[in-house]
Amino acid sequence: SVINRFTSVFDSKTAELLSHHQVGIKQSFPKEGWVEEDPKEILQSVYECMERTCEKLGQLNIDISNIKAVGVTNQRETTLVWDKETGEPLYNAIVWLDLRTQSTVERLINSTPGKNKNQLKTGLPISTYFSAVKLRWLMDNVEEVAEAVLTHRAMFGTVDSWLIWCLTGGKSGGVHVTDVTNCLGDQSAALVGQMCFQDGQAKNTYGTGCFLLRNTGIKPVMSDHGLLTTLAYKLGKDSPAHYALEGSVAIAGAVVRWLKDNLGIIQSSAEIEKLAGDVGSSYGCYFVPAFSGLYAPYWEPSARGIICGLTQFTNRSHLAFAALEAVCFQTREILEAMNQDYGVPLTQLQVDGGMTSNRLLMQLQADVLCIPVVKPSMSETTALGAAMAAGAAEGVGVWSLTPGNLTTIPTDKYQPLINPEESEFRYARWKKAVQKAMNWETTEPIISNGNGPVSNGNGPVSNGNGPVSNGNGPVSNGNGPVSNGNGPVSNGNGEH
Repeated sequence: SVINRFTSVFDSKTAELLSHHQVGIKQSFPKEGWVEEDPKEILQSVYECMERTCEKLGQLNIDISNIKAVGVTNQRETTLVWDKETGEPLYNAIVWLDLRTQSTVERLINSTPGKNKNQLKTGLPISTYFSAVKLRWLMDNVEEVAEAVLTHRAMFGTVDSWLIWCLTGGKSGGVHVTDVTNCLGDQSAALVGQMCFQDGQAKNTYGTGCFLLRNTGIKPVMSDHGLLTTLAYKLGKDSPAHYALEGSVAIAGAVVRWLKDNLGIIQSSAEIEKLAGDVGSSYGCYFVPAFSGLYAPYWEPSARGIICGLTQFTNRSHLAFAALEAVCFQTREILEAMNQDYGVPLTQLQVDGGMTSNRLLMQLQADVLCIPVVKPSMSETTALGAAMAAGAAEGVGVWSLTPGNLTTIPTDKYQPLINPEESEFRYARWKKAVQKAMNWETTEPIISNGNGPVSNGNGPVSNGNGPVSNGNGPVSNGNGPVSNGNGPVSNGNGEH
């Protein structure tokens, strides 16, 4: 599996993309449910992207002295620890999708008082998704990390903190920052890049996962329906914080990659649009891609993926269509929860991310939601948002975010084409399939042969091949989407 890192340079007056370069980063899967990245490879990809982007600027006769500041966007929950004296990472970065902390999460949930485990002070549920339980695992299971913590040499952060520390000197005076204004999480950057500055505006990013954010203004809205209450952006230390409701889907574009890499029914991700379009329907086949459990609004780590409604007539085209439809159904589940929490139904959805190039998917999304879906013509929305926030930062001021000064970006609009009754019928069948996917997995022992408990072997609990967390970790603080960087150059390190 490969995740892209990229650097983009924009004109602060016109929002024109001047230069762009991206590099693929490999993800490794040491055990079932584990997802890791090499911190040094992450850093090297940033160096390479910046060098190549500046070379391209030179070819356009643009001097790099015209770059006024740099904005950073990052994967948010991906977690790493490094040694501040040597500058060396102490373990691979544990990626947001990783499931190794499931046993810790279950114990925390069971020991947390109160009926609503999803409405904590952080605005986040207890989940394998967030950073604190990943840090707990590192402290409990990696000797080098535990030793560095005891000797006060350990530095912890998400990808943004690691990059900024390295880029500002590393072990020779590097700056370790985690404050809310040091960068934008990739989803918040997309919200800014979509220019969703008004209360109630929303965007959905379609990448590896799917992430729907709705701006709720300067007052946080606590969710009663399984969503996250998160920070949208804060453009300077003295500027007000703006908040958002967020719904996270673990598997979106990743399901297309699964069809390619695991089943081999397509040779490239781009083929899925034609393959699904050949049939135009799943013909009763439903796909719940709960490969990493289900995120919002269920937060159910024990769910697993299922394909149901199969007949002798079902072929690979129907599976492809069902996979695309699953992305749309998951988005609808989140939007329904968001409409209930916010109190005002959304009338159109702004979209971005790599999957939005699939026109069939975008039309399906409009049909499933029964509202228009609006896609900007420029694909680098996340990078643009980081650049806008950086250029608007206090002390920089080269990018105006006042409504009258914002650049209008051309869009494509997809209108619903099917009747609402058909949409409701398909959605109801999907909801039935979701219930079938629940409670498939547990990290607790399920059988005993007289010699002690035996793990079922399918989850992130140890099956004899590795350690597990002791379950005494703190409640997640999320390290979620945070605010702006410092300039109209974006270094994108997104999960999506």
